[in-house]
Amino acid sequence: MSVRSIEFPRTNAIQIWILGFVAALLAAFAFRGALFELVRRWTTQEEYSHGFLIPVVTAWLLWTRRDALVASIERPAWTGAVLILLATAMHVVGALSAIFILSQLAFIITLLGIVLAVGGLPLFRAAFVPIIFLIFAIPLPYFIDAGLSLQLQLISSQLGVFFIRLFAIPVYLDGNVIDLGTYKLQVVDACSGLRYLFPLLSLSFLAAYLFHAPLWQRALVLLSSIPITIGMNGLRIGMVGVTVDRWGPRMAEGALHFFEGWIIFIASAFLLTVEICLLAHLSGRRFFEAFRVPTDVVRFSPEVKSEQVDRMPLYACLLLICSTVLTGLLISNRPEIVPERSRFVTFPATIGEWRGHPSLLEPQVEHGLALEDYILSDYSRSDGKIVNLYIAYYASQRTGESPHSPLVCIPGDGWSITKLERTSYGADEPLNRAIIERNGSKQLVYYWYEERGRKVASEYWSKWYLLFDAITKNRSDGALVRLITTVLPGELEGDADKRLQLYMRDLLPNLNGYLPPDTGLKVTKVE
Repeated sequence: MSVRSIEFPRTNAIQIWILGFVAALLAAFAFRGALFELVRRWTTQEEYSHGFLIPVVTAWLLWTRRDALVASIERPAWTGAVLILLATAMHVVGALSAIFILSQLAFIITLLGIVLAVGGLPLFRAAFVPIIFLIFAIPLPYFIDAGLSLQLQLISSQLGVFFIRLFAIPVYLDGNVIDLGTYKLQVVDACSGLRYLFPLLSLSFLAAYLFHAPLWQRALVLLSSIPITIGMNGLRIGMVGVTVDRWGPRMAEGALHFFEGWIIFIASAFLLTVEICLLAHLSGRRFFEAFRVPTDVVRFSPEVKSEQVDRMPLYACLLLICSTVLTGLLISNRPEIVPERSRFVTFPATIGEWRGHPSLLEPQVEHGLALEDYILSDYSRSDGKIVNLYIAYYASQRTGESPHSPLVCIPGDGWSITKLERTSYGADEPLNRAIIERNGSKQLVYYWYEERGRKVASEYWSKWYLLFDAITKNRSDGALVRLITTVLPGELEGDADKRLQLYMRDLLPNLNGYLPPDTGLKVTKVE
């Protein structure tokens, strides 16, 4: 049974496309803050630098399918307005809590809503995959990114040691530090494999879309990019270890390290191509017969008609997008409640038996953190052993500025996190305990988040409380509290633990007035 689509007058079709294009431009303006944040992350984080290519590939996919897209247009669907309503709600939540990923996903949902309002479900199905491909341009939130990076470092370290031992080289693994005896390799954040994983995952999704094969084969192509990347990154680390053992530590640095990185990415893409060729062969087809841009046309109408198109769904979407713009402006101008507090410049220099020696962040670091107030001070007792205190306070996190996770900052400063756990030493609430190492030096770190009267260890719960309080209390102030002490030669980690616990016992009562609680303080409203 043949199925044909509605034929619209040419003038009417052009007007609909123009309205759809205007709606897309309005959507870009409504979500401009979240989109600017995307570009900033693409520019500053190498693992997301491929994001600049994703919109280009999406445009190319839509252009190559232009005939199928035009042929798939049918009656506009009111479900487009429903999607845009959902996107507006997500954008409001994202703007209130500064969780940009919600607004960025909402922008993609808005584009899908516009497609439904232009050409109904057939056009939606024809354009869905190219538009949804934009998801791969969205970076993960920092706290998820940092946790994933740490786990991949550990996995890659284990695989690297496995490959090194295949060459009968004695090696010892301590966390993410590979000890070759004469030289230690630290698998730092840059070697986690994320800079390969995200681009290759995007490539595998595109390959699965272009691969005309059974669904299970396409799913295999998509998911296989994860073990391929992790395995090849482990092989890369193993190769570095073997070359260092043979020819010295210079082999782990400079151009060779960079070159190996590119070789591994190209090799991973090659393995993905080989996999597709094998799967196509199983289906009895050649590679280029199974690998091409889809040109199918989705049509639902049972008969050909010539009629005036109902533009009301598209007009409704335009109105909703305009309301999204206004809502964003209202949120940005909404006075936020900020409790009054004492500034850290008045923080006591003596806490119990501890005497402080304050210092300052470097101007460029302070500017990059964009914090409201902070304290950075070394406290010591008569034995001379030091505890470094750092507290970063943010009066508002609504604009996206928030405490930077130590899981990001510590590796960024050249330290390797060799152990990370959640504990409650010396406190009623849980806190994070980490062992970090650099150039033979070992330090113990405690840190937690102060979220409007709550002590929170988990970055996930911290974001949840931020979201909840921003909506229900119109507050988004918060802080990071971090304590560091060096594990001195001859000391055990337990000795450093006792030192931090003793310091915390004296510190916590002195934080009252500097870190606002949930209630009970005077408040001011900031514009």
